[in-house]
Amino acid sequence: MQELDLRHFFGRTDRLVDTLAQFDAVWVNGGNAFILRRAMKQSRVDLAIAESLRYDRIVYSGFSAAAVIASSTLHALDHVSDPIEVPPGYDPAVVWDGPGILPFSLVVHFQSDHPESHKVGQEVAFYERHDMDYRTLKDGEAICNRQFAERDR
Repeated sequence: MQELDLRHFFGRTDRLVDTLAQFDAVWVNGGNAFILRRAMKQSRVDLAIAESLRYDRIVYSGFSAAAVIASSTLHALDHVSDPIEVPPGYDPAVVWDGPGILPFSLVVHFQSDHPESHKVGQEVAFYERHDMDYRTLKDGEAICNRQFAERDR
């Protein structure tokens, strides 16, 4: 196991692709979804993971923010994560698009004993208002995207 800090790969895509090729799985931690999405875009890990998934060379897994950013949009996530929180060294532009790993949006911490659980109802309301496909996950639940990949082949 090796920890990768995506900030070390900002602007160094070739180094990231070589490093990522050494692994058959990645685990991505949670936190602020918008900060994570910025880091993924600035390091281009989003493109490298999507490409690796396309050819079944890697398993993408993660917790909380890592799961919710896997869809094609981050709209509605601003109910739980602050989109304007920007650590030093990060591009301040809000990234609203996701890498499209999942064919729907995820709502995590749904009806769970989590500090943000009370906010996720606003996400659900957003998705329903905009007639967007979504799934909910309670803490401790998991989803496997292989079932969707197999269905779409």
